[in-house]
Amino acid sequence: MRIRSVLGVLALAGASLFAAPSVSAAAESDPAAVVEPAAAETVAPLVTKITHAQATSRFSSSGITWSSSGGCSDRNVPTCTSFEQLNLASAQGAQTLKSASGCPLNITGGTETGHAGGTYSHWNGYKLDFGLNSCLNSYVTSAFTYIGQRGDGAALYESASGNIYARESNHWDVTYYNCGGC
Repeated sequence: MRIRSVLGVLALAGASLFAAPSVSAAAESDPAAVVEPAAAETVAPLVTKITHAQATSRFSSSGITWSSSGGCSDRNVPTCTSFEQLNLASAQGAQTLKSASGCPLNITGGTETGHAGGTYSHWNGYKLDFGLNSCLNSYVTSAFTYIGQRGDGAALYESASGNIYARESNHWDVTYYNCGGC
């Protein structure tokens, strides 16, 4: 009943539930013309952000540790390890990695300032750094596909879900585009 009354109100107001793309005059007179959505109609993927406390709760429950060279979690201090504004999928990706690998995981870098920029950056919540250990090194290099090297020489591995693992000198720099099958 409630849906019908909402639809009725919309109909009376002349509103539509579905917005049609704008059509040029040429397209109206030519049925074969291609109609494209206006630039403003482009939809960006939604990303769920979580707080530092929410992230640490998830990590603790999965047996994932974290450390900071500065002993802090302030996002605006480069020597801290912060998870403020981390993407939920990145936290879930770390949890998936932990459960799939069975390896100890220690996060050494999160969303704090001081990392390289870009859309899929630490600051934007897409990346986590994990300390190296023989279990994790072996898991990544055997379970994921080697896809080449980054410009800085870091070896790159891609998981089946499309996440990218870069072997840097003292840690794994992981870009989480999704939760890795959570």
